[in-house]
Amino acid sequence: MEKAFIDLYTLQMHMRAGVEDMFPERVWVRAEISSVSVKSNGHCYMELSQNEGSTTVAKAKAVIWRTKYQMLGRYFRQATGGDLAAGMTILARVQVTYSELYGLTLSIDDIDADVTVGARERERQEAIARLTEDGSMELQRTLELPLLPYRLAVISADTAAGYGDFCRHLLENSYGFHFSVDLFEAAMQGASAPASISDALDAIQASPVPYDAALILRGGGSELDLACFDDYGLCYSIAHCGVPVFTAIGHDRDYHVADMVAHTFVKTPTALADVFLDCYLSEDERIASYSTRLRLAFRSRVAQMESRVELMHSRIRSADPRSILSRGYTLVSDAAGVVLKRAADVKEGDEVTVMFGDGTLGCRVLKKK
Repeated sequence: MEKAFIDLYTLQMHMRAGVEDMFPERVWVRAEISSVSVKSNGHCYMELSQNEGSTTVAKAKAVIWRTKYQMLGRYFRQATGGDLAAGMTILARVQVTYSELYGLTLSIDDIDADVTVGARERERQEAIARLTEDGSMELQRTLELPLLPYRLAVISADTAAGYGDFCRHLLENSYGFHFSVDLFEAAMQGASAPASISDALDAIQASPVPYDAALILRGGGSELDLACFDDYGLCYSIAHCGVPVFTAIGHDRDYHVADMVAHTFVKTPTALADVFLDCYLSEDERIASYSTRLRLAFRSRVAQMESRVELMHSRIRSADPRSILSRGYTLVSDAAGVVLKRAADVKEGDEVTVMFGDGTLGCRVLKKK
């Protein structure tokens, strides 16, 4: 028996009709941007997704056509301070369409930027205001990092790529500098992250090891993944930590409240490794400069002494023996004259010391006339 069937095109036509009948009007959809790309023709293509914890439960293609994107892109930038980017949560008005060739597509014609800024940004601003008000923003910068920081406590996930990059760059450095690095594992995203990282900071301070610095490492991720680093409780713990705290969190574009309160923040784990390598390089260069200065000073001193010896040797070689004898005769004559002048006071056998010019001459009176 032949089986009943329909061709693919007919199936797609039925699906298109069903989708468009189900959503004849535009609807508002809330989702996270998984990827975004603006093509040379001006169209903006996105993939939207919805995540439940670490699991993606839904995905759909979306597009903002060129004529709409010119206006929506400018509006969104003015409202949020940035362009549409992966990791952002948006509330968009869409027309649901279905194509026999391209499947389901959501055509966006409006975006509510307030939702993107939304609750997360309001909480972020509130955290900044509270930390400023209670005097926590500048506390870390009052702590002094040792001249040569050696004992480093790292807060990260042990399998994180950023932690591996940091260790390789720091511990396998070509200069031969040595460091002690201890890992304090913590959850680095999600609702449990702020408390987990705060607990790690407490453990570092309670450790019998006198750590020179505490380092918080977290690679890139979506805004939702990194939202924990704007948490007031975590940032308060960082600000009030008794050890200088360094952060390397997220992407180049990210700047979190945790970065604001930290002693020092950089963009990447390898850049953070360079911070500590630079401490040793600077000290190495300083010691090298002292060595150079000492060597130059010693050479200068030796050169001066050699010059003086050469000058004396030159004078001796160039001196006329007759001039030396003449000067000696003059000195003796002068001394004899002084002795004769003092003859009334000198007895035979007395020793007489006569001062002359730049020296002295000793003589004994043998016979007094």
